[in-house]
Amino acid sequence: MTKDVIALTPKMPDLRTLLAGLYAGGPDLGLNTTADGAVVQLCAPDGRPLVSVEAPVLVQVPGETARLLQHPADVPVWWTEARASTAVPEAGRLAGSFAGRLAAVLGGTVWPPEAATTDVVSLTTDVSATPVPATGAPAVDVLTPATAVVIQDRPVVALTSWLSDALRTATAADRALQIVTPPTTRLTLPTRTALRGLPNRWVVQDADHGYYDGLSGAVLHWKNGTFTPVRDETGATRVAEAFTPTIDTGDRQLILTLRTRHPADAGLVLGSALESAFRHLTGAAPAGWSTAEPVNLPWSTRQLTDLALARAPRPTWLVAVGHPRRPALATMRVLRTPAGVEEDITLALGYSRDEAPPLDAIENAAAELAAEHGLVTLLTALRAARRDLTVPASLERPPIPVTFTLGHGAAGRIGAARTEHPAQGPTPVRLGSAVEPALHYRLGDGTDPHAWTAFQRLTEHLRQA
Repeated sequence: MTKDVIALTPKMPDLRTLLAGLYAGGPDLGLNTTADGAVVQLCAPDGRPLVSVEAPVLVQVPGETARLLQHPADVPVWWTEARASTAVPEAGRLAGSFAGRLAAVLGGTVWPPEAATTDVVSLTTDVSATPVPATGAPAVDVLTPATAVVIQDRPVVALTSWLSDALRTATAADRALQIVTPPTTRLTLPTRTALRGLPNRWVVQDADHGYYDGLSGAVLHWKNGTFTPVRDETGATRVAEAFTPTIDTGDRQLILTLRTRHPADAGLVLGSALESAFRHLTGAAPAGWSTAEPVNLPWSTRQLTDLALARAPRPTWLVAVGHPRRPALATMRVLRTPAGVEEDITLALGYSRDEAPPLDAIENAAAELAAEHGLVTLLTALRAARRDLTVPASLERPPIPVTFTLGHGAAGRIGAARTEHPAQGPTPVRLGSAVEPALHYRLGDGTDPHAWTAFQRLTEHLRQA
């Protein structure tokens, strides 16, 4: 049974309802609070946390429960997540009883459905004989001097506020964050991005093949308090047999990676570049945004700007999603630099075999981004990958470049002699002003891997300036 249980209810769980749910373990269990009261814990008589319950989140963005849980629910809906300790067998059933009681009182549902119950779960394990895991965080199952390990048994691992907090805490303590899952689990793109930099890892536990890295396939073992690659006498690693190439179903992902730069003035509105890209490629603005998954807030450039300004000069990271009819997911990092305020944006859109990615809309999108939204660079690529934008624990084909755009500021700094006349590569299309144009390079249609060679030659040519 999964150790994470979520109650989805049309009404906000009030204090009385939460207490009724927490009574799932009977009168002998105690309560505790952490994270300045944002997390309530159901504890064993010795104080050991058994179930940690995060403050309810009002999800106002359609499609989020279906995207992350394959469990559709009408919005708005209150998302109350309970995480059970993996050290005590009864903890998972306690979490299910807590969520089941909330759903019974408020008329909601429970994910996963089979976890729901309203029974009182008696603690039969002698917890005094089980060491207390010294993790200090509800999302962390094992903590060593080198690594914070999170065990997840759910079909899709999202970058929830719990995981995001665990990542920040681990990074601040110079630890790796390593997430352990079964081979059937997939990651959302924000979670994949968070685990991309070593020593952070996605660790897949396979019954037949042991442990391996879900992104690289490297065979892993637990050594010196962390998961690390198994090396032979020459220092080489090997790829797990289970890490096989994905079957090409015809699904595609269109990926835009762009950077914008703005003067740090009082009238700055962030997120407008992302909204522009969404409108050109999906026909609508993003449906919602948040600083974690599930994405719970309706789209608002004003609100996300206020948040970034309040956090400055610290960077702000956020995620945005599209409407359910078109899988679209973006991450954005806002950073204050000596040159101004920069936005690093990655936008991914999913298409099935019968849906043509809108490659003909990219040039107009690039022109508007350059003219109105401070575009520095834009790289567009196409890859064979899942339409739902999740990441499986298997070998995926790399993306293939389609276009590259230099904003007028970057093009001007390099100089027309070099930007408009590459020694090898495509002649650019001039966008916008005839005096200070942005330059748009067409590299291919996303089917020819040799487009990488053309892109590398182009970037090397531009760097030589």
